[in-house]
Amino acid sequence: MAHVPQIRIPATYMRGGTSKGVFFRLVDLPEAAQVPGEARDRLLMRVIGSPDPYQKQIDGMGGATSSTSKTVILSKSESPDHDVDYLFGQVAIDKAFVDWSGNCGNLSAAVGPFAVANGLVDPVRIPDNGVVEVRIWQVNIGKTIVCQVPITDGQVQETGDFELDGVTFPAAEVPVAFKDPADGEGAIFPTGNLVDDLDVPGVGTLKATLINAGIPTVFVNAAELGYTGTELQEAINGDAEALARFETIRAHGAVKMGLIKDVAEAAGRQHTPKVAFVAPPASYTSSSGKEVKAESIDLLVRALSMGKLHHAMMGTAAVAIASAAAIEGTLVNLAAGGGKRNAVTFGHPSGSLRVGAEASLTEGRWVIDEAVMSRSARVLMEGFVRIPGDSF
Repeated sequence: MAHVPQIRIPATYMRGGTSKGVFFRLVDLPEAAQVPGEARDRLLMRVIGSPDPYQKQIDGMGGATSSTSKTVILSKSESPDHDVDYLFGQVAIDKAFVDWSGNCGNLSAAVGPFAVANGLVDPVRIPDNGVVEVRIWQVNIGKTIVCQVPITDGQVQETGDFELDGVTFPAAEVPVAFKDPADGEGAIFPTGNLVDDLDVPGVGTLKATLINAGIPTVFVNAAELGYTGTELQEAINGDAEALARFETIRAHGAVKMGLIKDVAEAAGRQHTPKVAFVAPPASYTSSSGKEVKAESIDLLVRALSMGKLHHAMMGTAAVAIASAAAIEGTLVNLAAGGGKRNAVTFGHPSGSLRVGAEASLTEGRWVIDEAVMSRSARVLMEGFVRIPGDSF
C-alpha cells in the first residue's frame, strides 16, 4: 500500500501573553515554504490542523481558539537597526485560510525570548545577568517592537512572579513597547474623526471610534448594543445572533476605515479589523472567579477576535485601547471618564490589564509615539513538528 512519509520541521511551541503559537526559524522551513505563497500557507495550516470542519484542530497543534491557532516565522533582520524580522500568520480554524493582515501583540512578547535563545541576537549584546533589549521588525505591519528580555546566567529567564490575568501561572515579566503603532504615516483615524456615525443595516446607527493603532479596531459603546461591558465569553459566544451582529458591525467598520471596498470582502479578512465594545467601570466576577472591583479599573472593554469574544484581550487591541484612551474625545477615552491620560487599567473577561500610550497632536494629526504593556512568555515544547510530505 502506497503511503507518503512524514517530514519533520524544527519548531518551538510558545506561550506569549494570553496566546500560544508554533514558532519557526525561516531557514528551518522547507525551501518551498521559505517564501510567501500557497506552499507556506498549506504547510502552516497542516501544522495547526486546519481547515477542520469539526473546529477542534485535533490533528494539529492548534487549540481550537483564535488565541491558539497562530504561527510565527522569524529570521535575522535585514535591517541594521533591528535584531529580528517577525512574521505572524493567524490560521483560520474551519477555513483554508491564513491571515497575514496584522500582528499578534501577545506573541510579540515571545519573539524577543525566542530570538535570544535561538541565536538571532548578537551574543555580544546578551549580558550574563540583566536585561537585553531586542529590537523587532514586525513584517506584517512594518513597525518596530522592542522587548526587554530578562537574562539570568546567560540564559533567557522564563520563571518569575509576574502575574497576568488570563494566564494561570506566574512567569518572568517582559515589557513590550510598540513604536509608532499607527498604520501608515500617523493615520490613526482613517476617517479623520474621533467618533463616527456608523450605519449598520439591521443594527442601526452606532457611535464608533475607528482607530488604526496596534491593529485596526472598531470601538462601539456597550450600552448601544444592550450590553453592560461585564459580559464573559459564554454570554456572547453562545449567542449566534450576537456573533452575526458583531460581524456585520466589523464588516461595515472595515469599509468605513477603507480596509475593504465591500462588506463581502470581510470574510477574507478575518484577523482585521477587530471589533470591541466599551463601558464605564463596573464590578464583576471574571472567568476565573476573581472579583474585579469598579474602583480598580478605569473602564471595561470586551473584544472579538476571529468571530468570537476573546477570553482576555488581544495584545494589539490593548495597544489600540491605550492609544484611544490617550486621545480626549474617543469612545474609549470617554468610557474612562474623559480627560488627558497616558495610562489606563481596563477590565476584560479574565481580569484587568494596565496599558499606556503617549499621544500628541502634530500639524492637526494625532500621533502615538509608543504604547507599552507588560506580558510574559515561555517555551512550552521544542523539537520538531511532523506533517505528511504531500501537505504543501
